[in-house]
Amino acid sequence: MPGNIIFALSLCRKAGALVTGFEAVKDSVFQGRAQLVLCAGDLSDGSRRRIGFVCETQDVPCRGMAETQAALAHICKRPTGIFAVTDPELAKLCKKNLPAQDAADPIRTAGATADHKEERPCQ
Repeated sequence: MPGNIIFALSLCRKAGALVTGFEAVKDSVFQGRAQLVLCAGDLSDGSRRRIGFVCETQDVPCRGMAETQAALAHICKRPTGIFAVTDPELAKLCKKNLPAQDAADPIRTAGATADHKEERPCQ
């Protein structure tokens, strides 16, 4: 059922397949463990660009969520805006539970308007 991302992330955490926080997620991506990276809807543009660049260089999908850090805080006991799912099957479950997004800009949040243009990270 699409839109139940909080349940999917809770399941990932209980299975030990959820990494939270920028540095831990970045390390997980570089170590090849991250299957999917998710960004909270209210994540700062700078953090979104930085994690987007890391994911782009390592060919890891990075998607935005409509949920805010406060709404996601009960999953990891503190406000966190960046999550990585390390299990391939749980990553598929999370993708199914995300709302459809513009394929040209996968990092843009679900609530962003179509005329909003996201900056790409410097290379």
